[in-house]
Amino acid sequence: MKMTNKPVVIGVAGGTGSGKTSVTRSIIQQFTDKTILMLEQDFYYKDQSHLPFEERLSTNYDHPLAFDNDLLIDHLERLIARQPIEKPVYDYKLHTRSDEVIYTEPKDVIIVEGIMILEDDRLRELMDIKVFVDTDADVRIIRRLLRDIKERGRTIDSVIEQYVNVVRPMHLQFVEPTKRYSDLIIPEGGQNHVAIDILAAKIKTILAEKKQLN
Repeated sequence: MKMTNKPVVIGVAGGTGSGKTSVTRSIIQQFTDKTILMLEQDFYYKDQSHLPFEERLSTNYDHPLAFDNDLLIDHLERLIARQPIEKPVYDYKLHTRSDEVIYTEPKDVIIVEGIMILEDDRLRELMDIKVFVDTDADVRIIRRLLRDIKERGRTIDSVIEQYVNVVRPMHLQFVEPTKRYSDLIIPEGGQNHVAIDILAAKIKTILAEKKQLN
């Protein structure tokens, strides 16, 4: 593989509900579908099918050990080598990995998005640009509350209890410190159009430089 053919890898990190996905989608909108793909860390929670359902309920999804980073890194390296992957799918109602997979082909730009993607130095080494989406805690908890109720079948009480006892302390211990690894901090997520436009312009510049070298 020629280095000039290597995809541009962007890491987009930040706390739960910070707007990481909104930032990523805003960037994708500035490119064609054939240029950019999104690799969500949320799809790479560890398989728990070997555990009884009651034990799965106690999983701390906001801890680094909840993620199968070995598989994520393997898949990212395959995409960088211009090889397709079968991206896993996580079933949040059954609290384990689904039997379904998503066939994913490599593209010129890969955005790796998730709360812990800057926590693992192996992942950081594969990234060309590292971004941290920084949003106030009160906004993040409201977004998480709405998402978990609508998309993951959670109750209000369970979401709030989890946030206070697990999500917030895990954010302070593991997510917030990774901000220091970022090349760019985007306050207020998808609402920060200036920062998103700057990032998109940088990606386009890198792609243009690679095209000239080919």
